[in-house]
Amino acid sequence: MAAPEGKLRLYNTLTRTKEDFVPLDPANVRMYVCGPTVYDFAHIGNARPAIVFDVLFRLLRHLYGPEHVTYVRNITDVDDKINARAVRDYPGLPLNEAIRKVTETTAAQYDKDVAALGCLPPTVQPRATENIAQMQAMIGKLVASHHAYEAAGIGEVLFDVGSMPDYGALSGRDLASNLAGARVEVDAHKKNPADFVLWKRSSADEPGWDSPWGRGRPGWHIECSAMSERYLGQVFDIHGGGLDLIFPHHENELAQSRCAHGTDAMARYWMHNGFLQVEGQKMSKSLGNFFTIRELLDTDKFGGRKWPGEVLRLAMLMTHYRQPIDFSVARLEEAARIVDKWADAKLAINKAFGADLAAFHADIPANSPLRDDLNLAPVIADLHRLGSEGSRGDRGAAASFHVALNLLGFSEIEIESQAVANFGARQSTDFRSRIESSIESRLAALNARDFKRADEIRAALLAEGIQLMDSKDAAGERVTTWEVKR
Repeated sequence: MAAPEGKLRLYNTLTRTKEDFVPLDPANVRMYVCGPTVYDFAHIGNARPAIVFDVLFRLLRHLYGPEHVTYVRNITDVDDKINARAVRDYPGLPLNEAIRKVTETTAAQYDKDVAALGCLPPTVQPRATENIAQMQAMIGKLVASHHAYEAAGIGEVLFDVGSMPDYGALSGRDLASNLAGARVEVDAHKKNPADFVLWKRSSADEPGWDSPWGRGRPGWHIECSAMSERYLGQVFDIHGGGLDLIFPHHENELAQSRCAHGTDAMARYWMHNGFLQVEGQKMSKSLGNFFTIRELLDTDKFGGRKWPGEVLRLAMLMTHYRQPIDFSVARLEEAARIVDKWADAKLAINKAFGADLAAFHADIPANSPLRDDLNLAPVIADLHRLGSEGSRGDRGAAASFHVALNLLGFSEIEIESQAVANFGARQSTDFRSRIESSIESRLAALNARDFKRADEIRAALLAEGIQLMDSKDAAGERVTTWEVKR
């Protein structure tokens, strides 16, 4: 497999610089991304890494060929919150069975949710509970090489951070900075407060597996080290996840893997997406701004309407992946307008070129912002030009528009919705005038308290794919806007 034309540059958290991406093996480009802990339905913050690394997966497939890219995204199904939910929901089952029932439901929902956001399935999606033997083998290696120790009498195995001279390189935190109690558990049986659990004893009412150190369960960090080794090898190309995972999770993954295998690296490029806020505030159930992906797709809890998957996806991609993002109704409304324009352009291009569209191919220019650490904002902006020129019969622009939509992940989502079906009508001034006239008639009916007539007008417009939205202006007066129902 030859290297693709042009460079791909990625920001590497480990080196704090942008670097040219050079895979270990161009015939098998390998990426691991930390997936969800499936104790409940995924929230909108979980959607960001799924979408960001899906775009990278698509880009790598385009550059190296789909058969030459392996993408692993795990499912964490061993967790104290999962245990508690299993006990609550399935009190009559053995705990390990109850956990499986809980996580089968939530993992299946996660897959549906991210598919609705346009994400391709990863090449492999391993479960932690299906890799216990691999975790125990890695722990055994660490104990044998004196990078881990068994805490006497409590059935717990811990990683000895003092055994690794450059521990903390990924996060930039040396051992002196890891103060007792700062995101690490302080216990008398630890050699160093920063030592972390590889295996912990399970009580009778906790899930557990037999091991050389007694019945227990794995620590969180060892799970990803074992699964990445099993499916990608001891050293692979890219490790991704959210910014919040740099310490302690990714730092500890890196330490375990390097020490277990005696390698200088675990992954050669470490990539992290930025944090997400909702309407300018940290997402929190106590603030009432905590939303699951499913709620945004299926209910009107956020902004008084349902949001299609393509709109949610674009709202995530409009900000560079390493920057913080403010997830707001205004952002979603902007994304919805852009998607509508793309839908119009796609329909026009389909009309111009018919079935030939699927056969179009366009290379990504060597100077494309997409190759510069996934700089998508210029790409998104240029789609308007490409769509417009392609609609007018420019075959090259149509090809580039088609390829760019695929790379951004908008080909798997059904853009040809009711909005697109009404493409011709939406361009008609008469059509728009008729809608505005109907809104005025409905407002007059409401003012006259003729609610039946007002409902009839709303229903008639809805049957044409036009959805009305009522709000109030600063003076408290009713304002009605409309949109094509997607």
